[in-house]
Amino acid sequence: MASLPSYDDLPEGPAGGRLAWHVFGADDQLGLLNLLTPARVREAAALVRRGATFPLDHPLDRYRPPLHPDRVVPEHHVTTALSGLLLDDAYDRFHPQAGSQWDALAHVGYDAGVFYNGATLAQVTSGTRNTVDRWARHGVVGRAVVLDMPATFAAAGVDHDPSSTLRYGVEELRAAAEHGGVTHRPGDVLLLHTGFGEWYAAQDAATRERLPGAVTTPGLAQTEDVARYLWDLHAVGVASDNYAVEAWPPPAGGVPEPFRFLHRTLIGSFGMLLGELWHLADLVADCRADGRHEGMLTSAPLHAPGGTGSTANALVLK
Repeated sequence: MASLPSYDDLPEGPAGGRLAWHVFGADDQLGLLNLLTPARVREAAALVRRGATFPLDHPLDRYRPPLHPDRVVPEHHVTTALSGLLLDDAYDRFHPQAGSQWDALAHVGYDAGVFYNGATLAQVTSGTRNTVDRWARHGVVGRAVVLDMPATFAAAGVDHDPSSTLRYGVEELRAAAEHGGVTHRPGDVLLLHTGFGEWYAAQDAATRERLPGAVTTPGLAQTEDVARYLWDLHAVGVASDNYAVEAWPPPAGGVPEPFRFLHRTLIGSFGMLLGELWHLADLVADCRADGRHEGMLTSAPLHAPGGTGSTANALVLK
C-alpha cells in the first residue's frame, strides 16, 4: 500500500489522462477502498475522543424536487396489519442517488462503455463487475478530514458564493487543509464543505423548483492538476455537500477529456469513492468550535446487488 505509484508514473490512458487500473490487481473491484486496511481503521478509531457523533445523511426527501431531473423523491407508504399492531414501510420509485449518496465504480466510466479496471458495460449492467455490493461487503471505515472552503475563503478575505460555479484548484484545496490544521495521510476521505447544503436549506420552494437541470455549485476544478493532486494524496474518496463533488456545471469547452467531467478520471480511472449531497453543516460547526478537522468515518453502503450507487449511511465520530 505504501508503494502506490505517483500520478505521473501511471500509464497513459487511451482516452487521455493516466490510468490507475490494475494497481490493486487485474480483478479488483474495490478501487481505492483497498487502502482502508485494518491498520488504518485502528488509526481512525483513535480519533474518537469525546464520543460525539455526526450523522451525514439528509432526510430522503430533503432535495425536493431532486436536483437531477431524471430522479424523483421516493414515495413512502406505511401498511398496517394485525389490527394496527404491526406497521411496515414501502418506498416506491426509490432513487438512492437523489439525496446523500455514494457513486459506485459502476456509476461513471473512464470512457463510453469502459469502466474502472477495464470492466465492460455488459459486465456492469449484469452486476458482475464494480457494483456497490462489493463495497457493502467491505464497509467504509477510516479517517475523514474536513476541508472547510467557506471558512478558508473568509479567512483570506475572498468572497465565496455557495450557489456559484466556483472551481477549487490545488491552491484552494491546500489552503483549506492548512486552515484546518490537516496533514493528509494515505487512505483519507476528504469531506469537502462548500456551503451549498446550507444555502439550499435557506431557499424558498419557488427557487428550489428552478434548480433541477440548472443547478450551479462550487466544487473541484476540472483539471489534470486536481486529479494529480488527489491521486498523489492517495485519498480513498471525496464526499461533499454539493451536487457533484466537482464544480457544476462542467466547463463548456477548453478542457480536455477525461477531465472536463472529472468523474471519468476519479471514478473511471482511479477507482475513487465520490459522495454527493452529504449533510456536513453540523460536523463543520463542531470542527470550527474545537479546531479538530478530522474524525472517524463509518459508512455501510446498501447491499444492493447490481447497484450503481447507495445512500451514504455515513457517520463521523470525534
